[in-house]
Amino acid sequence: MTKSELMARLAESFIAKNSDTTLQTKDIEYSVKVLVDTMTRTLARGQRIEIRGFGSFDLNHRPPRTGRNPKTGEKVEVPAKYVPHFKPGKELRERVDLSLNK
Repeated sequence: MTKSELMARLAESFIAKNSDTTLQTKDIEYSVKVLVDTMTRTLARGQRIEIRGFGSFDLNHRPPRTGRNPKTGEKVEVPAKYVPHFKPGKELRERVDLSLNK
């Protein structure tokens, strides 16, 4: 699912159930944008994100290493870096397992 698909699905489900509300599609788009931006900034500061029942986002450290250029075979030094890592929560794992094993 892409970010735009998520926004469309949220708009469908929220606006259909709450037709008397003043919430509009642009509000949903803004909310999703703020959520993603906040999560990105949090990870960029080196902090962990935990959403109970869904999972957690953390950073994994990758130490420096010697790699190879696949085209030339030449050795290349790859610097150390941090990469985002998602670990699903128990509830998410169980729901996915149940839905795929039916």
